[in-house]
Amino acid sequence: MRIAIVGAGATGGYLGACLARAGADVVLVARGPHLAAMRERGLTVREPDGSSFITRPQCTDDLAAAVGSAQVVFLTLKAHSLPGVAPELGAALRPGAIAVFAQNGIPWWYAEGLQCVDPGGLIAAHVPRESVLGCVVYPATSLLEPGVVEHVEGNRFSLGEPDGGRSERAAEIGKALISAGLKAPVSTRIRQEIWLKLLGNATFNPVSALTRATLGQIGAAPQGRDLIRALMEEVDSVATAESVAIDIGIERRMEAGFAVGEHKTSMLQDLEAGRPLEIDALVGAVCELGDRHRLPLPHLRTVYGLAILLKH
Repeated sequence: MRIAIVGAGATGGYLGACLARAGADVVLVARGPHLAAMRERGLTVREPDGSSFITRPQCTDDLAAAVGSAQVVFLTLKAHSLPGVAPELGAALRPGAIAVFAQNGIPWWYAEGLQCVDPGGLIAAHVPRESVLGCVVYPATSLLEPGVVEHVEGNRFSLGEPDGGRSERAAEIGKALISAGLKAPVSTRIRQEIWLKLLGNATFNPVSALTRATLGQIGAAPQGRDLIRALMEEVDSVATAESVAIDIGIERRMEAGFAVGEHKTSMLQDLEAGRPLEIDALVGAVCELGDRHRLPLPHLRTVYGLAILLKH
């Protein structure tokens, strides 16, 4: 099984490095100084225990060649980058190839016509629906410098068919990831997992970016706790309208987030680094689904409207 990883930055780099270390046939698609560093010095992963390892996977900036040679393609780009690569990706996918979309937030395939994550239906027009496999990403990683990925915590990549069915292809990909030392459960409830993770990402992330506060600082302020609770209740209301039951209580999810302490969310890190923000996939798509169910969502809509200003 040849695996291509498109967008081999922090998450994709970590995934690719683990696969390469295990001897998998993997090619990483990257660009710029990061690509140059991996070609020259290999890809270094720094682990939470202070250890590190170096791999030398095949690396390229030729998306079409990498995708065209692979049976499995992991898309680890940020959600807002997908429309830009969709035409080339769709043209390069070989018949029967599997496209594993590993993004935060509501994925483009979750529902037809979600403009926040698939403006104008560009992705849907170019990527065959039957090629899609869902993925919920749990590892926390960051790109410390070109060619160096820091693995903070977690090693789980949940896989699942969009319709919740069981499939041999998901099981085979899961086995490849498990062989690389990763957790890769195959879920028949991938949509529930999306909402479970979103309960935190759609709330902590934008509030952290707007206030420049860590999770611990938000939790230490009564106003911060009240706002997070209100936002989570609204996210839960959209999930319920989508016939999804989130398996964890809001108070428990809040406390788990606050307990992380002086940690900056990924959105705050992106803001400070001048990178594009995942606002639409994390918050906008929830509001868009809320529109379909005629839910007011006053807190989410306010936070989304303010967070949009951070993009300009």
